[in-house]
Amino acid sequence: MSEIDKSDLLNLDLASGRVVIQLRADIAPLAAERLRTLSAEGFYDNVAFHRVISGFMAQGGDPTGTGSGGSKLPDLKAEFTRAAKFERGTVGMARTQDPNSANSQFFIMFEPSPHLDGQYTIVGQVTEGMELVDKIKRGSGGGGVVTDPDRIVKMRPASAEA
Repeated sequence: MSEIDKSDLLNLDLASGRVVIQLRADIAPLAAERLRTLSAEGFYDNVAFHRVISGFMAQGGDPTGTGSGGSKLPDLKAEFTRAAKFERGTVGMARTQDPNSANSQFFIMFEPSPHLDGQYTIVGQVTEGMELVDKIKRGSGGGGVVTDPDRIVKMRPASAEA
């Protein structure tokens, strides 16, 4: 991951400012293309971070805000790797128990979580604005369900912005 291709950057705007995500098309080309495509369509605009667990992660990307929704596109084949690890700022694809069920939902790690390594698709890494991710409203209980959650204001590929 040496030279940064602008087409592999996503700008995720929160009410508090901009978070930049570098997609990892080198290890998850299908998932990277999915986030790029949905972002370009405005799919993530005003979508909530519906599940946020302190010391673990913030999950969003479900237009229903329930954790069970996705896009109209088909689910993705798993792109598990041991070439990268779930560290602070890693962006992973959320899924059900079925490894091949990732669709539009993603999560951003607050802390390293080695138990996820090789079990979930790593699609990107936060390169700017992690301090803003840290401020996303936390949920309650073991499931981290958030009441009146923080939302993505807008998410677009960096190459689509001036």
